[in-house]
Amino acid sequence: MNKTTHPVDEILPFGRMLVVAIQHVLVMYAGAIAVPLIIGAALKLPQDQLAFLISSDLFACGIVTMIQCIGVWKFGIRLPVIMGVSFAPVGPMVAMAGSGVGLPGILGATIAAGVFGILVAPFLGRLLRFFPPIVTGSIILTIGLSLFPVAINWSGGGQGLPHFGDPKNLLIVGVVLVTILLINKYLTGFLANISVLLGMIIGFLMALGFGFVDFSEMGQAAWFAPVRPFAFGVPTFDAAAIAALCLVMIVIMIESLGMFLALGDITGRPVTRNDAARGLRTDGLGTLIGGCFNTFPHSSFSQNIGLIGITGVRSRWAIAISGGLLTSLGLLPKLSSFIASVPVVVLGGAGLAMFGMVAATGVKILSKVNYESKNNLLIVAISLGVGAIPEVAPTFFLQLPHWTSAFTHSGITLTALFAIVLNAFFNRRERIEEVERQLAEGVPMGAGYWR
Repeated sequence: MNKTTHPVDEILPFGRMLVVAIQHVLVMYAGAIAVPLIIGAALKLPQDQLAFLISSDLFACGIVTMIQCIGVWKFGIRLPVIMGVSFAPVGPMVAMAGSGVGLPGILGATIAAGVFGILVAPFLGRLLRFFPPIVTGSIILTIGLSLFPVAINWSGGGQGLPHFGDPKNLLIVGVVLVTILLINKYLTGFLANISVLLGMIIGFLMALGFGFVDFSEMGQAAWFAPVRPFAFGVPTFDAAAIAALCLVMIVIMIESLGMFLALGDITGRPVTRNDAARGLRTDGLGTLIGGCFNTFPHSSFSQNIGLIGITGVRSRWAIAISGGLLTSLGLLPKLSSFIASVPVVVLGGAGLAMFGMVAATGVKILSKVNYESKNNLLIVAISLGVGAIPEVAPTFFLQLPHWTSAFTHSGITLTALFAIVLNAFFNRRERIEEVERQLAEGVPMGAGYWR
């Protein structure tokens, strides 16, 4: 590698990048197909249309991931970011399905929300100055903590299923986790970089031996199926549906901003205001592309941030290959069905390690905060406490007006809002005095200061 090349921009040997890319696809696949499954069920779509919805989802995810990683004009943060369909708008979209808006109306609202996201991205990018370490660390820690239930449900074999918590599931999880730990301790280089993939391969073989793997859908799937735009008809544009998804789009972009900052810390490339604007603009573009290709609003996938921390591979080009793989999966249903045959329990041990890495990154950033003043302790304590509410008590905000669900459903958003507001309340004066001191001394202002 050229000494002047940052690890984020490094182009590794193709074989190595391909293996790393496969890891990322395996990690995000279950989350990527969950939203179309939920919305398809709410719309009571037949099996063939539901399968097409999933293929469209994977196809669009791949395109947007490549744009985000490689960068096209003013789009793309040029960091190793996997893009996927966001869970944030699931509630409003299910409500739309029940109200008779239909899939064309949901896709029309998605297209409008994408245009809205592109337009507001530069303004939201300016929020970067409201994210000093005390805010960023709190948000990233909440992201990690909010992902733990996902890893735990994976580890049990899928919450609500009869075999949840089966000792065989726990054995698979334990072997996967121990494999990852042993490889990272005793091996270096390429093998250490693919420790998660090797752990999942061993877990998959164990699941196969236990009879947990079902290849029936793979046998019925076609080898190739094109993804057509507007396959469900001409989109319709309902004002209420558009307003709901535009509001959700703001929430998605606030969450993405926190993820960008986490990724900047892990990769060693701090995110600037322009970087943030390009990344957020791509959230909007991805949502627009999604609406055109029969899928839903897009955002950065936090599941994959921890994987970058574990593997140590920070190359955005490796993740761009993940985008190519996702697009291929959207066009090759048989291959997609094979990936879908991997039981979620195989991801359990890997999820505990990866999501723990995200939480640990938040702790690392919070260690930079000055706690001599109890105010900073209060900011962190209250922000984390409020952010835990949706995870601990999902029905806590159920009695509030429906429109508030765009904010209250997400612990990440609640933590971000409370941390920003409390930091402004307690620390604004100190920030202004620090800025004035720096200006007097001719020191440039950092991104974390109030302006």
